Amino acid sequence: MARWEFKLPDIGEGVTEGEIVSWLIKPGDDVKDDQPMIEVMTDKATVTITSPKAGRVLETVGAPGTVVAVHSVLVVFELDASVAPGSEASPARIPEAQAARREPAATAVGDIKEHLPGMASGVVPGVRSTVSADRPREGATGYFNEKPLATPATRKLARDMEIDLRAVPPTGPQGRVTKVDVDTFAKTPTTDVRVSAASVSPTAREAVKIAVPAGTQAALEERVPFAGVRRKIAQKMAQSVHTAAHFTFVEECDCTALKALRARLKPSADAKGVKLTFLPFIVKAVVAALKKRPVLNSALDESTGELVYRKYYNIGIAASTDAGLIVPVVKAADRKSLLDVAREIERVATDAKNGKSKMEDLQGSTFTITSLGADGGLFATPIINFPEVGILGVHQIKQKPVVRAGEIVIGDVMLLSLSFDHRIVDGHVGAAFAYDIINYLQDPDLLFLEMG
Repeated sequence: MARWEFKLPDIGEGVTEGEIVSWLIKPGDDVKDDQPMIEVMTDKATVTITSPKAGRVLETVGAPGTVVAVHSVLVVFELDASVAPGSEASPARIPEAQAARREPAATAVGDIKEHLPGMASGVVPGVRSTVSADRPREGATGYFNEKPLATPATRKLARDMEIDLRAVPPTGPQGRVTKVDVDTFAKTPTTDVRVSAASVSPTAREAVKIAVPAGTQAALEERVPFAGVRRKIAQKMAQSVHTAAHFTFVEECDCTALKALRARLKPSADAKGVKLTFLPFIVKAVVAALKKRPVLNSALDESTGELVYRKYYNIGIAASTDAGLIVPVVKAADRKSLLDVAREIERVATDAKNGKSKMEDLQGSTFTITSLGADGGLFATPIINFPEVGILGVHQIKQKPVVRAGEIVIGDVMLLSLSFDHRIVDGHVGAAFAYDIINYLQDPDLLFLEMG
C-alpha cells in the first residue's frame, strides 16, 4: 500500500498561505482523479483544489478556518487501487483540530442557554430554520450533510435566505447543491430550531458565538470570526497604510465631451454585444498617462532596494463583492482596443461578483482604478493597492456650472482622487499624472492617437 502526501500547491505571485474554507472529502472516501477536494481562500481568491491522483483518503489535515502554509500537507492518500470502496481504510491519525470538532457540544449550549429566552426549553425564537424539531440534524426531507458541496454563489444565496445548506438535498453533479435546490427547499415548511447538546455541531459553535454582556442586559450581540476575504483585505489595507506614505490629489474633470463620445459609440458597441461604460475610456486614459509618467507604473522591491519599472500595463479594477473588495485585472490594457477593454472589464468583474474569479485574473496588476459609480459621492481618499505606487478613485458625474470661453454653462463634472506613495512619487509628478488623465478625458479624441 503506497502512502502519498498531497501538499498545498504554490498558488503563485507571493501567496504563501491559504485559509481552509471547507472540505469536500473526508477520511475513508475513495477519490477519483481531478475530483474536488478542498476550497482554500487566499488574499487573491477562493479556489477549489482537485485531486491529482485517484486513491483512498487516509487523513485530512486542518479544520475549516485553519490557515496553512504553501507546501504544507493537506491530505494523506493510500494509492493502492485494490482497496475496494466501502471497505475499512488503514488506520489514520486524526489531527487534534479535527478530534476537537467531534467533542459533544453540551458545554457550549450550557454556557449560553440561560442567557437567551427560550434556550432552557431548546427553542431559539426569531431564527428561521428548516431544521426539524424532532430531528434537529435533518431538514424537512430527512436529509442532512455535514459538508455540502456548493459554489460560492449558491452558499451566498442560502445565507441570504437564512437556509442551512447542510439540510438541502442536492441534485447537481457530484452531489453539488444548486441554486434551484435552495429555491425549492425554501418553499418547504419551516419550524423553530430545537437545540440540544448533541445537535449543535462544533463548527457552528465556532462560527457564531453569542456574547453575553456583564450585568442584566440581554445577549444582543453576535460574534463571527474575522476571517476569510475580510481578514485578508484588512491585512492588505493595514500593510499599505503602514508602509506607503500616502498623499492624495483631487481635481475636477469636465466629462461633457467624454459623455458625448460615449453616446455616439454606444449603439455600435451594443450591436457587438459590448456594454460600453465610462470605465474603458478611463482605463485607456490611465494607460496613456502611465506611459508618460513611468514611475507611476513602478513598484518598490524592498527586499532588494530596487525600484522596478514595469513595461507592461495591467490595470486592476476594484470590484465590490459580497465577500469584500476584490481587484480583478485587465491584462495588457495597452494592447487592447476600447471594446476589448470593455469586454474584459465586464468578464472579470462578473466573475469576481459571482465568486468565480480565476487566479490569473487576480494577479499582476501595475495600477488600480476604483470606481463607485452612482455611489461615488463627492470624493474619497483611496488606499493604494500595495505594492503599487498609485491608485485612481473615480466618482459620480454630476451636472455643475463650468466656465467655457468666459461664460458659465452647465457641464458634466466628476472629481478624480488619486493617492500616491510619496516615497516614490513626488507631489508635482503625481499632480502632472492627474492632469494627464484629466486632459485625455476632457478631450477624449486624443485617446485614439494613443491606442495601440
